[in-house]
Amino acid sequence: MRALVAGKVGEPTDVLRLESRPVPTPKAGQALIRVKATPIHASDLHVLRGRYGFSPEFPTVGGHMECVGRIEALGPDTEGLKIGERVVAVAVPAVPAVPGPHVAGTWQEYLVADTRRLLPIPDHLSDSSACQLAVNPLTALLLVTRELDVQPGEWLLQTAAGSTVGRLVIQLSRHLGIRTINAVRRRDAVEEIKALGGDEVICTEDEDLLQRVAEIAGPAGARKAIDCVAGHVGAQVSQALAPGGELVVYGALSTHRQTDPAALTIPLQARSVIYETKAVRGFWLNRWFGTASPEDALRALSEVRSLVADEVLSIPQGQPFPLERFTEAISLAETPAHGTKPLFVFEDGRDKDDR
Repeated sequence: MRALVAGKVGEPTDVLRLESRPVPTPKAGQALIRVKATPIHASDLHVLRGRYGFSPEFPTVGGHMECVGRIEALGPDTEGLKIGERVVAVAVPAVPAVPGPHVAGTWQEYLVADTRRLLPIPDHLSDSSACQLAVNPLTALLLVTRELDVQPGEWLLQTAAGSTVGRLVIQLSRHLGIRTINAVRRRDAVEEIKALGGDEVICTEDEDLLQRVAEIAGPAGARKAIDCVAGHVGAQVSQALAPGGELVVYGALSTHRQTDPAALTIPLQARSVIYETKAVRGFWLNRWFGTASPEDALRALSEVRSLVADEVLSIPQGQPFPLERFTEAISLAETPAHGTKPLFVFEDGRDKDDR
């Protein structure tokens, strides 16, 4: 089988090579998956650069998040799933590590996965949507409903509203009756976010975030916020919180390649943390998978699957690339505001016949 392998830490286009590897054999509790589509996330590239929250052993197959495929074989005494069944494989490495087999890198034609990390997918859900189900939509759901437990009618302040997660947060909030204040950095994004269902939009390019939040949510500020920018913007969000408010930080987009130490900090005001008891904490999906039971993880994924299948959450169509064109795919993934998620896709004889 073909696999996209990084021999060492470095820039992805420098260290990745297309290799031929033997098809793995599933053991007890495992399934062999023929991969149909798998996305390229920014975090996949940060892993290869050695700038993420964990580092795999090299050489490593790229892709450490999610994919969709069909079960080709089951390990001995493995029950609960069927050969030929279409599934999403959650490849997010759990931190702290959970004992037992997980999922290998997804940028290959076949992989072995722990059946506890597989979610059956209805055939009417496209490969493009299915292969993006387990990271961004799940992150949006967990942030809004688990981490912050935002209630109907409450204001939720978020940065990078035009990002994939930001857009999903808007859709989910609208469904749940939550009002959103959405920060964007470009004026031309304002109308787009409003059309998507964002209640209020603040353009940090020419508006004062603190002043606008006070005008919208009241002088005290918003009680709940999520941030994936960090740096100066993240600090402003913390200042815009009401006393006793909560801010959950899940990313640091203020530095695209995570190379600027200053952009990876959030300068908090000690007085607001102490006297106004504001809370700032992080969220990392990998760590959530490390603490959630397999049953809880699949329950949350099933909820996301239903939201996407019912068209409450809309996942934009990805742009397909064969493995051979990985340099083009990575270039698209690295383009700011590219809007389209690059996907590695694999032809499947079964599906060719179906067409």
